[in-house]
Amino acid sequence: MQLSHYIDHTLLRADAQLSQIEKLCIEAKTHNFACVCVNTSYVAACRDYLKGSSTKVCCVVGFPLGAMSTPAKAEEARIAKIEGAAEIDMVIHIGALKDRRIDYVTKDIQAVVTAAGGLPVKVILETSLLDRDEKILACQAAMAAGAQFVKTSTGFGGGGATVEDVKLMKSIVGEKLEVKASGGIKDAQQALALISAGATRLGTSSGVLIVQGGRTEGGY
Repeated sequence: MQLSHYIDHTLLRADAQLSQIEKLCIEAKTHNFACVCVNTSYVAACRDYLKGSSTKVCCVVGFPLGAMSTPAKAEEARIAKIEGAAEIDMVIHIGALKDRRIDYVTKDIQAVVTAAGGLPVKVILETSLLDRDEKILACQAAMAAGAQFVKTSTGFGGGGATVEDVKLMKSIVGEKLEVKASGGIKDAQQALALISAGATRLGTSSGVLIVQGGRTEGGY
């Protein structure tokens, strides 16, 4: 297993500076990570930094709350594609999900999928805020909306990826969608456990330490 190929090397902090984004891209190229994952304002810079490498640019949309209007999310995704994003990670409308407004949740995802114009869309559920039934409903909405992945967490919602959540999500989406685990992934042992549970992508700011066999106490 080439663990680096599972990793979306992530920097989403509000205080992230351009020099740190450049460093993120250098590390991603060095270790052959799948993607860098950044806020949309850094998509064009990452496109340029990663030119000639196999590492793709992933960006977040409607992040981290998911409560933006559907047109705003769709426009953010559309611009991100134009500027060089290859994958889109969007946050569902968590309040609408809890209200059981599943039609709204599905159409919200569909709008981003359409705006992404064929780019893979990963739907962030924010599992730490959901009960089991809500996680199932969110996975079903993502499938109905044409997304390619469901994703556990933003890393900003008070909880992160767990083996139990990944197993549940994979049991719902089966082979139709992939699962991305994110939030609090700190070492290779944890990464491998999440992959064994069904994750095919890992979002983490600790990618370098993970592939080098180290551990960090922080990490998205």
